[in-house]
Amino acid sequence: MTDHSIKTIPAGQPLPADDLTRNLTVALPDDQALAHISQAGNVYTILISGDQTEGRYCLIDMLVPDGGGPPAHRHEFEEMFTLLEGELEFTFRGQTETIRAPASVNIPANAPHRFANRSGKMVHMLCMCTPAGQEEFFLSIADRIPDRSSPAPKPDAAKQVEKKSLMTSLAPKYRTEFL
Repeated sequence: MTDHSIKTIPAGQPLPADDLTRNLTVALPDDQALAHISQAGNVYTILISGDQTEGRYCLIDMLVPDGGGPPAHRHEFEEMFTLLEGELEFTFRGQTETIRAPASVNIPANAPHRFANRSGKMVHMLCMCTPAGQEEFFLSIADRIPDRSSPAPKPDAAKQVEKKSLMTSLAPKYRTEFL
């Protein structure tokens, strides 16, 4: 995981000068140069990485098919979802609620949660994590695919066990706990 030190400005201090080493970033989800990955049937595109934001946040485009979604978990960073199309069941601290697009959902750091697509249709959403790092976790456990319209690989039982073991072993490095 890349270590980014986030620079904050103490109260009463003037804003620093514009950092001319940083550039405008424009990310198009269909850009084949972006990292497109598949994790457990979901298709994610890393739109903005922590390397591009000095570790402040990452932004991930997510396509979640019917039946998709992660197991219950919690992590040491904030996570915000913006549902662009579809609906998801969000379980937050044991309470489940169906959220329909357009909507934004913020998950506070360390809170147990999960989401599940039980709608019968594909869900499209954006996920912002702050600070960054979640994109690196996904890149370390997911399968690379050519683009976001590529079908998600269908792993056999042995591959599923291998992926789950990898995910579980790497979770602490990325400040995540599966419940």
